[in-house]
Amino acid sequence: MTSPPRRRIGQYVDSGDWSDYWTTRISHAESGKILVRGYPVDELIAGLSYCEAAFLLLRGELPDAREAALFDLALRSGMDQQLVSSAACAARFTASAFPDSPIPALASGILASGSVTGSPQEPAEMLIEAVGWEVDEREAALRAVDTWLARRGVVPGIGHPLHEHAEPRAVALRRLAIEKQGWRAHGRLLDAIEAEIERRKGRRIPINLAGALAAVYADLGFDPLAIGGLGALGYGMALLAHIAEEVREGVPLRIIPEALGARYAGAPERHLPKRPGESEP
Repeated sequence: MTSPPRRRIGQYVDSGDWSDYWTTRISHAESGKILVRGYPVDELIAGLSYCEAAFLLLRGELPDAREAALFDLALRSGMDQQLVSSAACAARFTASAFPDSPIPALASGILASGSVTGSPQEPAEMLIEAVGWEVDEREAALRAVDTWLARRGVVPGIGHPLHEHAEPRAVALRRLAIEKQGWRAHGRLLDAIEAEIERRKGRRIPINLAGALAAVYADLGFDPLAIGGLGALGYGMALLAHIAEEVREGVPLRIIPEALGARYAGAPERHLPKRPGESEP
């Protein structure tokens, strides 16, 4: 599905025609009737799974059976891994200070989902860009590694601070995606990038979940911007579980005491110099 060109505010100011300023292709609502991507909403509620409905919202068309199974697989693969995720910690900190509603804590967790905390957006950008070069996988992998080392100093989608040899979620996602014919051009390229890094480093640095998610979503045709959002939304249920546990069983207003690693490394105690004519306190 090709998106129309981006519009500019200047074109509306210049023309004075604001008739299509607020335009959406997602849904239409009028009295007693709602259409989503052209389908009556009651038919979608009755006939689709959550994942099928989400796919329709994002892509504009219904998924086939293979696409629906892969989309469901990717969305459920994040699950949780204790407090390794900064997003879970951010959500729990907020919940400890604002236990009245889960919404602010959910927002905090979502806001902590970025390139450092495992968003699949950058790996997707890398894979989609490299597949677009239309060269063989080994050449694309070599160029992708060089490009991203120069651009960011790291290759996204590879490596994990805890799982040095294999990221369990990524392993499971890749294996099941292959079984469902969902590990295609972007997945194969990610494998080639992993192999290229091993060749350079002399040791294997495994594909992480963000990389595996990026490959599956890119092979499903999603845009990197949507892929970044899907990474955060896929972890949303784990965030909600953490928030509920924090509010019901946690510690109000969490802090980081010295016993848990808080450490001051600044200047020792000192005092302002006395000003001329200033007396002793």
